[in-house]
Amino acid sequence: MRNDVPTMEAGPAGADAAAGRVRWAPVKSLWLLGMSAGGLWALVGHFSWGGLVLCVASTAVTLCLGHSLGMHRRFIHRSYEAPLWLEHAFVYLGTLVGMAGPLGMLRTHDLRDWAQRLPLCHDYFGHRRAFLHDGWWQLHCEVLLDRPPRFVPPAEIAQDRFYRVLERTWMWQQVPWAVLFYALGGLGWVLWGICARVAVGVTGHWLIGHFAHRHGHQAWLVRGAAVQGFNVQVPGVGPPGAWACGLVTLGECWHNNHHAFPASARLGLERHQWDPGWWVLRGLQRAGLVGRLAGPADLPHRPALVAWPTHTSQGSTT
Repeated sequence: MRNDVPTMEAGPAGADAAAGRVRWAPVKSLWLLGMSAGGLWALVGHFSWGGLVLCVASTAVTLCLGHSLGMHRRFIHRSYEAPLWLEHAFVYLGTLVGMAGPLGMLRTHDLRDWAQRLPLCHDYFGHRRAFLHDGWWQLHCEVLLDRPPRFVPPAEIAQDRFYRVLERTWMWQQVPWAVLFYALGGLGWVLWGICARVAVGVTGHWLIGHFAHRHGHQAWLVRGAAVQGFNVQVPGVGPPGAWACGLVTLGECWHNNHHAFPASARLGLERHQWDPGWWVLRGLQRAGLVGRLAGPADLPHRPALVAWPTHTSQGSTT
């Protein structure tokens, strides 16, 4: 069985990405429901322009520096080099998004990558169910495989004391910021800066994953993979639709590119594919804070990767 995700190891009996069941995950579900309720309370009971600006600004910072650059492009894929203090700072901001601690994020991401690259996988990993069904599964449930792979994180990550503390306390990391926001703007700022931000970040992450595995533009095909990625853009509006999606998702919507070149620090590979995360990385590179930004040409050849003869916009092929 092909396994090109090194943190996932099959046991003596092997591992199966298709056979399993989905069950409600109470902690995950109640966390998001609580944050969503707080966000709704902010909107209807504590609306203020200052609170809205706080929500937008803090969401942009935690999703761009934290999730996209910290958790995804650096911590998980090692697509660029950064000093440990900067990696720690970015991953801390990624933890504030409110999805999981660093090891939890690595396990969830790599389990999905491992499953999607096999010939068969569970519908949970492929986002194959209808919109609301998939939302329930992804936001409120977990998949239990009958024969899961074993998660083996790299020693330098598993033994990092900072990451171990974040893993144990990732929900509690919101508390210091809640205290600060309360001191600056009262309860309304707590609801906007914590609850609304977490609800928007977590739900937005699912929305990108849902649409990026179902339909859109494709330039690349990974042969033998159960799930293909798609580049998402607003349909029917030409390049502005691509620019808008790139800006809102910080470049994470270019998922066909990411499936083709997982360890590339640049996700938007074409001129119209705006990638704000890449822009920030280039700025940090010029400042001497990061280096060795990997692009498609820097990555090993993948025999399973083929280019489409022409760019396509298709429904899901899974």
